[in-house]
Amino acid sequence: MVQKTGSTSYAARWLSLLESNVKPRTLRSYEENLRIHLLPSLGRTKLRLLARGGIKSFLVDKQKEGLSRNTVRLIHATLRAMLNYAIDDGVIIHNPADKLGRQLRLTSSPTERDSEIKAFDRLQLTRFMDTAAVSEPEYYPLFFTLARAGLRLGEAFALTWEDLDFESRQIRVEQGVSDGNLSTTKSRRSRDVDMSAQLRDVLGNLKSRRLEQMLMEGREAMPSWVFVNGVGQRMDQSRVSKVFKRVVKAAELALHYTPHCLRHTFASLLLQQGESPAYVQRQLGHASIQLTVDTYGRWLPMGNKAAVDRLDDESTGSRTVGSPFKSRRTRPASPSKQWSRREDLNLRPADYESAALPLSYTG
Repeated sequence: MVQKTGSTSYAARWLSLLESNVKPRTLRSYEENLRIHLLPSLGRTKLRLLARGGIKSFLVDKQKEGLSRNTVRLIHATLRAMLNYAIDDGVIIHNPADKLGRQLRLTSSPTERDSEIKAFDRLQLTRFMDTAAVSEPEYYPLFFTLARAGLRLGEAFALTWEDLDFESRQIRVEQGVSDGNLSTTKSRRSRDVDMSAQLRDVLGNLKSRRLEQMLMEGREAMPSWVFVNGVGQRMDQSRVSKVFKRVVKAAELALHYTPHCLRHTFASLLLQQGESPAYVQRQLGHASIQLTVDTYGRWLPMGNKAAVDRLDDESTGSRTVGSPFKSRRTRPASPSKQWSRREDLNLRPADYESAALPLSYTG
């Protein structure tokens, strides 16, 4: 079985296994990379005969053909993911495509990733929101929600009124919209996001207007989705992106900003005001705090002299109960003492007891 498994046949098996496990857009990306790039070159090669050197040459050739670095990165990611499945299936014992992305510099450096993260500062955000309130009032609640709750655009599209708890000021994020279809969130986990007082008022007013409109039109129910277009259907990303660009232009802000920048703005402003990265991670729904720090590290406060100054202040800082070296000066010398020639490095048991940790120690 191992000897006869070709790349083309295994690729078909792999895609069929993924249908119920990945988002449709991801599956479509894998299929396109296999059909257009990978199988025409590697399809006749048995999986066990795929060599690291050959894969590296293949990726380099793709770069020479003029494909962008990101396109080649996605081609490599597709092949690596398929070969990892092949390891689990017992078809091969190691992945020859592992770590080639770093060698070929297909992944962005930390500096490059920083430059890719675009976020408004507080004044820019105010200018954007003020402009949206005047020029695009229908979209103002959506943009305000993205900026105050840090939701992904697809997560906002999937919100229903039942997901909003105005009393406890929380938003339940359980699903998202991808390519127009309801799906899980990007992390495949639901989360609760805190709702600011201003956001509660904005969304509460939106709900009140919807109820009034429902009564005026004689309808029995209003749309269950929080953010809808003029005919009561969920908003779509293409339309929202166009409206966002119009607002950015009217506000005289840089045109490289996108709706996703409001999520970055939410995270960066929280970190700049000193909130815990762990809190920001939970609000954003990141899989790990490392991802949060790697993405938004440049907005973390790097210096805090007040923190180290508090160590000097016995009235407010940590207080030491005892010192292991204090007893050396006060203990009377004894001719019969045989404990150590170097008291500084080898203390008696009693000295360790006097050097107990502060009572406030939480380590």
